[in-house]
Amino acid sequence: MNIEFDLIEDKIEFFDAGDLRSLEKKIAAQIDINKAILLSVHSVSHQMHVNENGQTYFTAVVHFKRKK
Repeated sequence: MNIEFDLIEDKIEFFDAGDLRSLEKKIAAQIDINKAILLSVHSVSHQMHVNENGQTYFTAVVHFKRKK
């Protein structure tokens, strides 16, 4: 029986929240999880949208890469 492990090289995750603080908490929690599989943050892109009722909506894309 052969067991072979392939390391994840890249991982892109999407996040959303109604406020910036919640978005930051979600991203921070996922960063801790991805550290366990040897991934670190490569880049972050974020946007804010205001709907017709004046409510804000925050989104982010985080690109994780394998630590070298």
